[in-house]
Amino acid sequence: MKTRWLIAVAVMAFATCAFGATPTTLTLQRGGTTVPTTTPLGGAPLTSLELDPAMTGGDTDSGNGLGLGWNTVVNRSIAHGHAGSNRMGNATRAKSSPELLGGLDGLNFHDQRYANGGNQFSVEPPDQGLCSGNGFVMESVNDVLAIYDSHGNKLVGPVDLNTFYGYAAAINRSTGAYGPEITDPSCYYDAATQRWFQVALTLDRIGSSPFLAGTNHLDLAVSQTSDPTGAWNIYRLPVQNNGTQGTPDHGCALGFCLGDYPHIGADAHAIFLTTNEFSLFGPGFYGAQIYVISKQALASGAASANVVLYNTGDPSIPVIGFTVWPAISSGGEYVGAHGGTEYLLSSDAVFYNSGTSNTIWQWSVSNTHAIDTMPGSVTLNVSPLTVQQYAVPTSLAQQKPGSTPLLDCFALTGCAPTYLGYPNIVYPGPRALAVNDSRMQQVSYANGKLWGTLDTDVLLGDGSHGSGINYFVINPNSGGIYVNDTLALPDANLTYGAAAVMQSGRGVIAFTVVGPNDYPSAGYASLDAKIGAGAVHIAMAGAGPWDGFTGIPFFGSGPRWGDYGAASVDGNTIWIASEYIAQTCTLTEYLTAPLFQCGGTRAALGNWATRISAIGF
Repeated sequence: MKTRWLIAVAVMAFATCAFGATPTTLTLQRGGTTVPTTTPLGGAPLTSLELDPAMTGGDTDSGNGLGLGWNTVVNRSIAHGHAGSNRMGNATRAKSSPELLGGLDGLNFHDQRYANGGNQFSVEPPDQGLCSGNGFVMESVNDVLAIYDSHGNKLVGPVDLNTFYGYAAAINRSTGAYGPEITDPSCYYDAATQRWFQVALTLDRIGSSPFLAGTNHLDLAVSQTSDPTGAWNIYRLPVQNNGTQGTPDHGCALGFCLGDYPHIGADAHAIFLTTNEFSLFGPGFYGAQIYVISKQALASGAASANVVLYNTGDPSIPVIGFTVWPAISSGGEYVGAHGGTEYLLSSDAVFYNSGTSNTIWQWSVSNTHAIDTMPGSVTLNVSPLTVQQYAVPTSLAQQKPGSTPLLDCFALTGCAPTYLGYPNIVYPGPRALAVNDSRMQQVSYANGKLWGTLDTDVLLGDGSHGSGINYFVINPNSGGIYVNDTLALPDANLTYGAAAVMQSGRGVIAFTVVGPNDYPSAGYASLDAKIGAGAVHIAMAGAGPWDGFTGIPFFGSGPRWGDYGAASVDGNTIWIASEYIAQTCTLTEYLTAPLFQCGGTRAALGNWATRISAIGF
C-alpha cells in the first residue's frame, strides 16, 4: 500500500481527480432510545483493576494486579519517521484576552473515573468532543458527557456513555461483569435540521467477560428535538468490515478491522462519519473509511437510513487516506454544487520515512442529494494541495516543575507499595508529554472556504524541537490557498489545534499550551483568511503539572497528551475546549481522606481536566 501511495503522489496533477471506486451500500437500523441522565459519582478510590485489561497488556513485572500495563490492543499510529523541522513560528503571547467572554471547567478525570457509581475504568488521554447550538453546549470526553446552557450552568452530567448508549456499566465492580468498551466520542449540532449528533466507537465483549469479541461499531445517537437534554434515537453501524453483520470484507489481519478515531461532519443531505481502519488484533493499517448517511432519515428518526461507504484503501483510489476529517458547517452553509458536496481534508507526512510533507489532500463527496433515492450514485474525488512543509513532531513536551503527588508517592519509600500496591520508582520530576502526530485535526466550512489545522514539528527559541500548529484556509473550488502558516511560540508547545469559524469568516484556533514555563494550559488564537493567526491567548492557565498514570513505568517514549481538541460556533460565540490541568495538591493532601482525590479534584491515577471557553465577536 505504501508503494502505490508514493507513486500516486508523483503522478497526480493538481486538478481534482475522479476515479472509478465502487462504494459499498449499507442500511443503518435504528435501535433504542435514550435520555441523558446524570449518574452518581462514587466508588472506591482505587481498585485492583483500574485499566481495561482488553485495552492494555498484563503488568508482568510488578504483579500488582492494578492493570497498569503498557501493551495496547493495537498501535493506532502509523508515523514512519521523525526527521524534524527547521521552521520557527512567530507567534507572540497576548497580554490580555478581550474576546474571552468567560468559561468553565468541563469534565475531568474525577468525573470520568467515578461516574456511574465508580463502575468505570481509569482512562487517559482525554479525547475532546464539544459541540454547541440553540443555546446549549455539550461536551463528551472519553466515556462521559455533560450538557450546559449558554451561561455555563451544568444541566446534565456527568453521564457515562455506557449508560447513555444503553449498555451495561464498563465494569460492574460488585459482580465483575464487563460492559462494552466505548471510546473516541465526537458530537455535532446541525443547524439545518436542529438535531444533535453524538458518535463513539464501541468494542463488543464476549458476553460479560473482559475479552473483546472482535466486532465493533459506531454508536450514533441523534436527538429527537433541538434540546439535547431530551430524548435521542440510537443507531448502530458495524465497522469490523470482515463480511459479518452486513459489512464488506477488507481482509484485516486476524479477522477483524477496527473503526478507530471516528469523526463527524455534514452537508445539506448527509452526515459523514470517518474512521481510521486498523486490524483490531494484529498489525496493519487499511485506509480511512468514509461513511455517508442520510441526514433526513436520521433527523426524522426513521427506522432505517441509507449508508454509502468508501474505503480509501481500495486500490482504485489513488491515495490512501489517513484521518480524513469531514468538514462541519457553523451555520447551515453547505455546498450546493454537483448535487450537494461535502469536503474533507487529510495529511500524509506519517507515510514518509522523513516524517515531512508539503502536501495535504482535499477529498470531496458529491451528488449527496441522491443518498435517499440512489445511494450508489454518490461520488468521491480527491486532489493534492501544496502547502507549507509540516512534519511529525519529534520531541516530548516538557512541563513546568510543580507538585506531583502521584510521582511523589512512587518515589517515597513505602508509599506506593502501601497505598497503590506498586513498587517504588523514582522520577526526577514531572514527566514530559508526547504530543500529537501530524494527522488532520478539526475541519470547518465557512464563508465559502475550508479551514483546517494539524500539529507539526517546530524549532523553539533555544534550538530544541517542539510542537506548533500548521493552519490553512483553502478555496475548495480552485485549490487555492488564502493563507497557510505555522502558529508557534519560542518557549512552549502548542498542541491539538482545532479551528472553528463563523460564516462571517472570523475564527478561532483552540489548543493546549505546555512548556518548561507553562503547566498544561488552555489557549487560543484568532484566525482570519487574510492575516492568518493572531497572538496566543491563555484562556485559563494550568494550576500544576500533569500527573497521570500513563507511562508508569514502562512507556519510555512518554504518554500522549490527548487525542484531539474541539471548537464550535453558536451564533456570535465560538465555544472552545482544550485539555489542561485545573488542580494541584501535595502528597499530604493526596493521602488525606477521601484518598487520592485532593478534595474531589482528581483521582488516584490521573489529574487531567478540560476548559470550556466562550469567545465573542
